[in-house]
Amino acid sequence: MECLSKQGNQVGGLPYSEEDGGEMGSIIAEWYADQHVFVTGATGFMGKILVEKILRSCPKINALYILVRPKKGKEPKQRLEEFLTSPVFDRIRKLPAGAEIFKKLRSVGGDATQKNCGLSLEDQSLLRDNVSTVFHMAANVRFDQTLKNAVLFNVGGTLNVLEMACGFHKLKAFVHVSTTYCHCDEIELKEKLYKAPQEPRNILHLARWMDDELLETLTPKLLKNSPNTYAYTKCLTEQLVSEYSDRLPIAIARPSIVTACYKEPIPGWVDNLNGPTGILIGAGKGVIRTMLCNTELEADIVPVDIGINSLLIIAWKVGSQPRREIDVYNISSSKDHCLSWGEALELGRKHVFQYPFSMCLWYPGGSPKTNYLAHIIAVFLFHLIPAYFVDFVLTLTRNKPFLVRTQKRIQNGLKVLQYYTMRPWVFHNSKLKEVSEGLGEADRRLFYVDWEKFNPDEYMLNYVLGARKYCAHEELDTLPKARLALKRLYYMDLLKNILLIALSLWLLFHFAAKFLDIFAHPLELFDGTYFRSLPKIAKNI
Repeated sequence: MECLSKQGNQVGGLPYSEEDGGEMGSIIAEWYADQHVFVTGATGFMGKILVEKILRSCPKINALYILVRPKKGKEPKQRLEEFLTSPVFDRIRKLPAGAEIFKKLRSVGGDATQKNCGLSLEDQSLLRDNVSTVFHMAANVRFDQTLKNAVLFNVGGTLNVLEMACGFHKLKAFVHVSTTYCHCDEIELKEKLYKAPQEPRNILHLARWMDDELLETLTPKLLKNSPNTYAYTKCLTEQLVSEYSDRLPIAIARPSIVTACYKEPIPGWVDNLNGPTGILIGAGKGVIRTMLCNTELEADIVPVDIGINSLLIIAWKVGSQPRREIDVYNISSSKDHCLSWGEALELGRKHVFQYPFSMCLWYPGGSPKTNYLAHIIAVFLFHLIPAYFVDFVLTLTRNKPFLVRTQKRIQNGLKVLQYYTMRPWVFHNSKLKEVSEGLGEADRRLFYVDWEKFNPDEYMLNYVLGARKYCAHEELDTLPKARLALKRLYYMDLLKNILLIALSLWLLFHFAAKFLDIFAHPLELFDGTYFRSLPKIAKNI
């Protein structure tokens, strides 16, 4: 299997109509007809799939507005044009009505961290008079960001969107995207609200006026059981969102670890190095050879297309029922089809060896560790020593060293991830399953969220190929050279192991001989010769 799953009349076993991106008889698609939808965070990983899915599967939608910030001197319209060049929109481009569908997508220039999201008066009026559904996905997902940045963007940005949404005259549903890892002190995360450790508005006020250095000093005290500023601010944000439940029709959606596409629009598509994707590529290129991970624990991953279908179903559910208390949905993997970390890593290893990356620093190897000391020793032997050696060679050849710096960055990332891979997590997710089971056949097929036909082996194959193509930018025609390079690296790694074993045996034999030599002349220990020689030995040392 040298390519991604076939596309055209079938994607991952899912038939669709070339003439119509939607499906006859879909109540959910019909609900979105003539609606004006507003999306924040549309240019992110999940955002791209959400935009593509709405445009393709809800073709009768009136307009889809995405909030786009000016970036690197490019105006929102320019960024929208670049946004649409993503391969995830290829299926829409192939539709007869593709050009007309894209006209429904409109960018509004602004910034969620500013009041009224920094929109012009004209755009504010446009959204206020038309928007009926809001998907708030904008967030800074970096785990190592400062508390000030995390609070201003994740909490402050959400507050601005909520305040603006309160003025939307036709609003039917507001879906806030959180994460299942927002309450890490909970052994079991139920589909309900939990109280934040501090009042979100107070922390936001603190972040706005307090000196950066002083706030950093207070950060450990504020975070308490939260492993990083991302989880902490997501926890604060949930409470902030809940305070608007009497003013807005709100639901909170908590996806777990979001990974590459399962079926749509391209099996295996992924465009970032966050989470498991970074581990997959780092290990595949021989840069990551050890990590702390309990291989027996469940890897709670959710393919991005299943996550997006869940959001669309949740918005429909909120908007099609009478106003009631806030709904909370955990979007996590099915317990009947959940992989362990060990199974996921083995499948990844299997397919990386079949479809290796072209540019590898070393042979993909190593293993996860559950013992911290063993992990640290492996880091020293297989991460740091090779990194310093390569950088030394690069310096001698007048090239710019980079590997030590890269390894330090990787180690910081692994320290963050090990919090999640060394702990058991239990996420209750019965609500979405109940809603899905109540849908008609057309909606269950179009907005699939079930795992009944999930094939882990096929999924990991597509994941590896997708990461190779869309993250590493390596096409399939590079495979012959990549496989040849992998074979060379294998023999180099084998030679390295032989030399290390030989060196270890020599050292063991050498010190054992010295040890035996001492005890072969036991009388020297009693006539004082040995003890009189100790000062000389110490002086030589």
